[in-house]
Amino acid sequence: MSYLIPSYFLKIKEKNLNELREDVWSNDPVPASLKVEDVTYDIGIAYRGSYTRKFRKRSYRIEFNNPKLFSGVREIHLNAEYRDPSLIRNKLSFDFFHDLGVLSPQSQHINFTRNGSHKGVYLQLESVDELFLKKRGLPSGPIYYAVNNNANFSIMRNEKMKESLLSGYQRVLGSNSDNDTLHELINKINTIPLSGFPDEISQHINIDKFLTWLAGAVCTMNNDGFTHNYALYRNSETRLFEIIPWDYDATWGRKVDGGIMQYNYVPMEGKKNNHLCYLLMRFMEFRNLYRNILEEILDTKFTVANMENKVMSLHEALRPHILLDPYKKKKIDAFDREPEFIFQFIRDRNNYLKQKLLNFD
Repeated sequence: MSYLIPSYFLKIKEKNLNELREDVWSNDPVPASLKVEDVTYDIGIAYRGSYTRKFRKRSYRIEFNNPKLFSGVREIHLNAEYRDPSLIRNKLSFDFFHDLGVLSPQSQHINFTRNGSHKGVYLQLESVDELFLKKRGLPSGPIYYAVNNNANFSIMRNEKMKESLLSGYQRVLGSNSDNDTLHELINKINTIPLSGFPDEISQHINIDKFLTWLAGAVCTMNNDGFTHNYALYRNSETRLFEIIPWDYDATWGRKVDGGIMQYNYVPMEGKKNNHLCYLLMRFMEFRNLYRNILEEILDTKFTVANMENKVMSLHEALRPHILLDPYKKKKIDAFDREPEFIFQFIRDRNNYLKQKLLNFD
């Protein structure tokens, strides 16, 4: 089945566009309208991201006001993918996690036009909220975004005590009582005696899914995805927390600035500044489970044979649209080199991780 790239048409009054531009750090949406196919939506639009708000091609968050739902969601994110020369790393990562059985947002490339001016290719990302759960038939439960590096599952950061155990987390679904549950989780991670840690932590975290997420993050090598760029969801039926990846553009061998990240940069066990990862890797039962998960992924999923068609299909579908993207069309040669760059990263990273597994006991 071909990968279609739909077109979105934004109309925004000049005064509202100027308001948006005057304070790029504001998260307050301004009114506009968005036409998709034959339907026009009244929306609120704001910039999104952190350092990306200073780029020439900016990313957006869109809220739907009337009609209130768009393809079953209330909110979408349009990522410019400005520093990714391939424009596919985020989508490739989320699709990869989905194949591993890890909850992950749906994504779709689109063409974006503002007031009649073509702004190029964007990646539409699904928000992680109650509708995210509903679409997947999952029970309701609190959801937290890890918004900065304080979300490291520790009581400390940079050898200093944090002011709050909830520092680094933003609740997007749930109540104040759920804050108490997350506070209790982080407290337990840091205070459970090691002798009872495996049994106790397994009552709060879906260990199998957490370690599968860890293996996916290690393979794709999202260097800053261990202490932010994720969401936490507590399944109200199992009463266990699950982790959901978010913002995975700096992956598959590229840094956040688009430069090369060497295939051996991220350790096989993940980054130790994620205190939960560090603790889990201290116990043989969790190490063995992680080994089994990672070995299977390296043999079946994280291979050029498995990824080649996915990469090439996205590349070929996007190429004619990149040629029309005012921010990317002059960099088409770099775009055309990216598939082989990604394949070589997979080969090198796969071999590196397999070598490390030989002494992982």
